[in-house]
Amino acid sequence: MIGLEHFLILSAILFSIGIYGVLVKRNAIAILMSIEIMLNAVNIAMVAFSRYLALLTGQVFAIFIITVAAAEAAVGLAIVVAIYRSRRTVDVGEVDLMKW
Repeated sequence: MIGLEHFLILSAILFSIGIYGVLVKRNAIAILMSIEIMLNAVNIAMVAFSRYLALLTGQVFAIFIITVAAAEAAVGLAIVVAIYRSRRTVDVGEVDLMKW
């Protein structure tokens, strides 16, 4: 039988993969995808706790997180497209918008 610990282990693995992607990747789109993986890991943990404790609050928070993640993805991709149009790169190491 699949218990709470299985979902929490899956959530921890996904969150670790997301952290690795944020810290190692240099491509802005890959970093945004890693952030989405981290948010999905948090959603899995919240829904698992909500199911285990027989409350709906974790599931409600998960819906809010999904909504915020969708808005973050849209804004993040718009920023990446704008930077690509002006700099012709999405490498975060080469983008220095604060310099003259």
